[in-house]
Amino acid sequence: MSATSPYAEQLGRFTVVSSEITVNGAPTRYWEYVDEWDGESGTIILVHGFRGDHHGLEPVVAQLAGYRIISPDLPGFGESGPFPIGEHTIEAYASWLQSFVARLEFAERPVILGHSFGSIVVSAAMASGMSASRVILVNPIAAPALQGPRGVLTRLAVFYYWAASALPAKAGFALLRNPLIVRVMSLAMVKTKDPTLRAFVHDQHDRYFSVFSDRDTLMQAFQASVSHDVSEYAARIAEPTLLIAAEKDDITSVSAQRELVKLFPDARLEIIPKVGHLIHYETPREAAEFIRDFLGR
Repeated sequence: MSATSPYAEQLGRFTVVSSEITVNGAPTRYWEYVDEWDGESGTIILVHGFRGDHHGLEPVVAQLAGYRIISPDLPGFGESGPFPIGEHTIEAYASWLQSFVARLEFAERPVILGHSFGSIVVSAAMASGMSASRVILVNPIAAPALQGPRGVLTRLAVFYYWAASALPAKAGFALLRNPLIVRVMSLAMVKTKDPTLRAFVHDQHDRYFSVFSDRDTLMQAFQASVSHDVSEYAARIAEPTLLIAAEKDDITSVSAQRELVKLFPDARLEIIPKVGHLIHYETPREAAEFIRDFLGR
């Protein structure tokens, strides 16, 4: 039995349309959300985090009535197929995102939002010349993950993925989808004490954290996620940028976020207190307030 979403009523007001196109060889499924959109407020494209899919950012979508929002599943995750040729590197994902935006042929440049791993993909794409009016990075990966406040957990994750790759294919795939390990991960990241919200977060991870195409794709994406960070690309992103960081993020410290924002030509940093790496689940209302203020300027 699935947990009740605290954001279900708001999200239920949106008209949602699912479509699929092939981008850089990858069958790409994406969702369009519209509620009270007048055609003038602009479009926001969302890029989810590692091992997630479009569902993870729906609590943020629920707070953004008035905008047209497009949310794809990254290649190899959710309902999108993997790249048929080559590895799933940051460069490959950045090229895919550029092509995805180009294929949709927007009349005006969209806003691009990336969460966590998505923040790296978005930043790499923008640094390579992707067309966007503004950039929003939620829980941005500001520095190498192994240098984070709880780097020991990242090292455990590296060992976990190494073990999954060393096992025979079937056993390795089963380890990667092990529900107990998924729950341990969820417990490590959640910060809220609200029992209803905690149940929702765990249910989301149970349902969507293991929806990936195959072991090799996941291993390649994980390697990409721990080998890069936003600081590599920040200086080449000229567009106005909003960073929404978390006070208790175990992957990137607040001090690293404050150093990161200085690298952008035009950026501002907002920090949400008492939350960790799950802003999109635990404090989407606060994030949306910062987003609305940023886009209204």
